[in-house]
Amino acid sequence: MYAITIPEPGGPEALVWAEVPDPVPGEGEVLVEVAASAVNRADLLQRQGFYDPPPGSSPYPGLECAGRVAALGPGVSGWAVGDEVCALLAGGGYAEKVVVPAGQLLPVPEGVDLTTAAALPEVACTVWSNVFMLAHLRPGETLLVHGGASGIGTMAIQLAKAVGARVAVTAGGPEKLARCAELGADILIDYREQDFVEELAKATDGAGADVILDIVGAKYLERNVKALAVNGRLVVIGLQGGVKGELNLGALLAKRAAVLATTLRSRPAQEKAAIVAAVREHVWPLIGAGTVRPVVDRTLPMTEAAEGHRALEDGRHVGKVLLLTPQA
Repeated sequence: MYAITIPEPGGPEALVWAEVPDPVPGEGEVLVEVAASAVNRADLLQRQGFYDPPPGSSPYPGLECAGRVAALGPGVSGWAVGDEVCALLAGGGYAEKVVVPAGQLLPVPEGVDLTTAAALPEVACTVWSNVFMLAHLRPGETLLVHGGASGIGTMAIQLAKAVGARVAVTAGGPEKLARCAELGADILIDYREQDFVEELAKATDGAGADVILDIVGAKYLERNVKALAVNGRLVVIGLQGGVKGELNLGALLAKRAAVLATTLRSRPAQEKAAIVAAVREHVWPLIGAGTVRPVVDRTLPMTEAAEGHRALEDGRHVGKVLLLTPQA
């Protein structure tokens, strides 16, 4: 088979479409013939040499895919060769074939075509596990999403609105904010021109956000704590703004608030399987009903993965960038 390889870390040009050995499913695993994968920030970090795949996982980038079941490993039940699926991966999505633990497979949702389904697993699992399973966002609460026009942001807006929450977003520029509004965002903040702490306070009569989903990290830490409501929950899932920041514990204590930080890629298989099962139970029906939909900015041939990486690095996207294999 062919896959996107990274012979040496570097810029987008470091991604090389090359022939590699076919993967073989082991106990409890499924072989998927990939139709499409999607570009995630973790892929960019891996390409640059900053984020190695977890031990034992595929060396190729790609944290999600959609395709058809090609073979079943020993001990797998509930799936059959030919099933159309999408999957949460620890790596290997940028390839013609990938091996997946059976617990990380999802059926393609009703009303979604096979390639578009590749836009769903990573964002759905990230948002559901963090905003709902961890931070317990409830109806009537306010969620602040940093990077509202990103793949994660577009999913977070829709899921929060579906459960009856109020949604505030930060994004860069009026065009991206308009797209967020189309998805249901109530409070629109241009981080280039506005201070999100001040704007959120104005919009909530000083109450702040009950839950903040943050991809920025250290750069926003102090302001995020200021923006939290009493009993608020800050969930940090990205470090685009650095890894070290100063935390005012007094401010945190005064608000009886919590700071939580998670990653998805390195979790044990059983934890990922539990998240995938929760997504299938709670999110897939919303997608099937049309209440929540995948947001795809563009599709590219997988051989042009470098262009997909450039799009994310330049911020020239709303939602997901998909990569299609030659057999798609």
